[in-house]
Amino acid sequence: MPIYEYFCRDCRKRSTLLILSLSSPTPPACKHCGSLAVDRLLSGFSSPKSEEARLASLSDSDNLDGLDENDPESMSRFMKHMGDEMGEDVEQDVEAMMDSADNGASHDGSTDSL
Repeated sequence: MPIYEYFCRDCRKRSTLLILSLSSPTPPACKHCGSLAVDRLLSGFSSPKSEEARLASLSDSDNLDGLDENDPESMSRFMKHMGDEMGEDVEQDVEAMMDSADNGASHDGSTDSL
């Protein structure tokens, strides 16, 4: 059962239609205005990467440009990018680490000792 996207020439909106039967398809109509004046669009597609390919892309020198391991903001950006590349939501974890790093530093940049 293919899914097709159409662009309506009347209301200029995009519609996604599920075609249940290719042997006797009903003419596509805009979901928004009902017009039959629609053009089928070329749909985008995704190609999943293997874990090995994702890890290889992270080690690419372009991803490491501007990375400063002593700068928390730089590390935060890199960790968020790494999480996105691996398909995991790490934003809350990174924010928590940034908050704890901010709480542990005094105004002059040194850490408080207990």
